[in-house]
Amino acid sequence: MNYRPLGSTNLVVSEIAMGCWPIAGMSSPNVHDDESIAAIEACFDLGVNHLDTAYMYGHNGESERLIARAVGRRRDQMVIATKCGLHCGPASYQIHDARPDTLRRECEESLRRLKTDRVELLYLHAPDPNVPVAESAGALRRLLEEGKTLAVGASNVNLAQLEEFSRECPLTAYQPAYNMLMRQIEQDTLPWCREHDVAVLVYWPLMKGLLAGKIRRDQVFGPDDSRHKYPMFQGEERRKNHDLVDRLQSLAQSAGHTVTQLVLNWTIHQSGITAALCGAKRPEQIRESAGASGWSLDSEQLAQIAESLQQRGEPDVQLPV
Repeated sequence: MNYRPLGSTNLVVSEIAMGCWPIAGMSSPNVHDDESIAAIEACFDLGVNHLDTAYMYGHNGESERLIARAVGRRRDQMVIATKCGLHCGPASYQIHDARPDTLRRECEESLRRLKTDRVELLYLHAPDPNVPVAESAGALRRLLEEGKTLAVGASNVNLAQLEEFSRECPLTAYQPAYNMLMRQIEQDTLPWCREHDVAVLVYWPLMKGLLAGKIRRDQVFGPDDSRHKYPMFQGEERRKNHDLVDRLQSLAQSAGHTVTQLVLNWTIHQSGITAALCGAKRPEQIRESAGASGWSLDSEQLAQIAESLQQRGEPDVQLPV
């Protein structure tokens, strides 16, 4: 496993990290505590040292509680990130609340769930349209000064919000959605982060499983599966995406890797990307993802990927409301 600096801090993170949303059991079927704990425990053997969770991951903080159970006395071997500013209301509806008092309360509750006195990284999960970003940033700065976190990040923000945030609080990390089919950050926030030495840790590197090659062309998503809301999983867009994955599958096979590993390797070698957050709820999933580290695609393979993406064309990546 390769490691990279977390911004300008003394912390380093594995370039493949474990995203701990799936173990919350809110959007994934067949989630079992024993398998989730085994997945986290596998990280120690794989060299995956970064776990990413959030206050809202679970109806009662299941993700954070499972991390605490799995990590135990090996806590200091892990760089743990959590987020505040979002929580779940009725029917799992997301409620934005980034007022300073709320951020403090959620941070302190997360620390209790994680059974730790600090996290290495605390994010603003998303901006609150009713609270200035600078006000939220100031609250996180105070938590940083108190030692409740060693670094601060911002997730799901645009360039103007990144700039506003950084004026009020030292900004170590930025967490956006990014993958082969969602590359908007390359035009604005990613160059800014490179210029300001801000780590970029991306979620959805496999586009909710689409780029992992595990979704069948005829697979029907149930009403509780959010993927049915995304244009990428509908009609002509979906057909184009499956055609792309078929081409990537062939390239991955010739390279001696799975398509998951090929896609993740491409992702972590894009300029400015620090790490890919790979969701897992079973040990074999994080093992496969970890296999994306420690090697590089050659120039011919990169050219073939670029040609495949050009052949696929510009995707419709509008996110559901």
